[in-house]
Amino acid sequence: MNQRDQANASNHAVAVTPSDSAALASPARALYVGGAGALKVDTAGGETGVVFAAVPAGTTIVLSVTKVYATGTTATSIVSLR
Repeated sequence: MNQRDQANASNHAVAVTPSDSAALASPARALYVGGAGALKVDTAGGETGVVFAAVPAGTTIVLSVTKVYATGTTATSIVSLR
């Protein structure tokens, strides 16, 4: 791993419980999706209710996310990378 990759690497991995009311404890730098499905999120940039449809199992979405919704999210085994 080169220095740039090390500087950008996540230091924490936390299981996500999707919620329509609660934001993530800390914004994610990326989300890992273990089980295929849709993912509905709010971004750190201020967009709300963004839906990623048909996310394949094993996908990492590199996007700063502040919330993962229960309604509209069918993906499972979601992990916040920080």
